[in-house]
Amino acid sequence: MSLSLGRFTLHEVRDGLFALDGGAMFGVVPKPLWERRQPPDERNRIVLAARCLLIDDGQRKVLVDDGMGDVWDGKHREMYGIDKSRFDLDRELARVGIGRGDITDVVLTHLHFDHAGGTTRLEGGELVLSFPNATHHVQRRAWKWAHQPSEKDAGSFRKENYELLERSGRLHLLEGATELYAGIELFVSEGHTVGLQLVRVEDGDQSLVFCGDLVPTSSHLRVPWTMAYDLYPLTTIEEKKMVLAQAVEDGSILFFEHDPAIAACRVRDEHGQVVVAEVVPF
Repeated sequence: MSLSLGRFTLHEVRDGLFALDGGAMFGVVPKPLWERRQPPDERNRIVLAARCLLIDDGQRKVLVDDGMGDVWDGKHREMYGIDKSRFDLDRELARVGIGRGDITDVVLTHLHFDHAGGTTRLEGGELVLSFPNATHHVQRRAWKWAHQPSEKDAGSFRKENYELLERSGRLHLLEGATELYAGIELFVSEGHTVGLQLVRVEDGDQSLVFCGDLVPTSSHLRVPWTMAYDLYPLTTIEEKKMVLAQAVEDGSILFFEHDPAIAACRVRDEHGQVVVAEVVPF
């Protein structure tokens, strides 16, 4: 569950499994096509991973997204099929020898509950920051959107996940693409939501792209397979084309946040369709 990439050690750390409606995850794609890859349950939900990435360069420990978290009542735990029987973030971090206090940075791709839900936790009945020593990096436009979302996506935000950040002094708002630290680049995607930021880790000729909700699972390598959750699906399609073309050309590893079976892979072009060329073990 770890990978060496030049001077970086990358760890797959999972915050359990959850479930969302398969039709919502695949938009206009007919069910007979997507259910072959990800069979739904009796409520039409498919199993998804809440998979995060820990980047360790020997000095900093950067966590990309922080999962579903634990601030859920029973009704919503059942609704979203939240299952932490095998994996949760505390156990996964302990497995690689670190605690929450060791995290120096949290990069939140965006503030939907399945990506930023672990930013806070309950301690003694009160909400506290889960990573008290970490600077939390969010795109300014994503931050503003989360506070005034559209009717379409308002249900994807839970203020208790991020409202502590503003007064904590641990929030760093970013303006567009940037190099966060040497070899860790952030770039912006606008198809899924406003100001989503993705992460590229690079050392020499080796690189990995954290695909977030631009390409949430390996099934979404098919360019037209976009989510009904996407605010701007045509933008998602164009962004996917660029990211996938580059991955085919330079051999970048693609890291999937929500694929229940595949954490990462390299891809190739097969008659105009990007497909998995090699599953990369972590």
